[in-house]
Amino acid sequence: MRVNRMAIVTLIEPQDEGELALIKSLLDGNNIQYFVQNEHFGSLYPGLSLPFNRRVVMVDESDLDRAGILLGKLTMDGGTDQAG
Repeated sequence: MRVNRMAIVTLIEPQDEGELALIKSLLDGNNIQYFVQNEHFGSLYPGLSLPFNRRVVMVDESDLDRAGILLGKLTMDGGTDQAG
């Protein structure tokens, strides 16, 4: 049995819940699989930007360029991304 492994890389750290929802919607709408590190844990302390509750959106390395293009306009406004 052959197992396909994904190389997961960081796409962006959303600044708030609204930005996270927009990012997830864009990725879902373009069939890009993603993982949100600390997705539910981060909402335990809303409003606080602490290292342990930051959400990080991660994608497969093969989708990084395409996801970066999708989020390009979003991140041009000063977001902290590693894709665009």
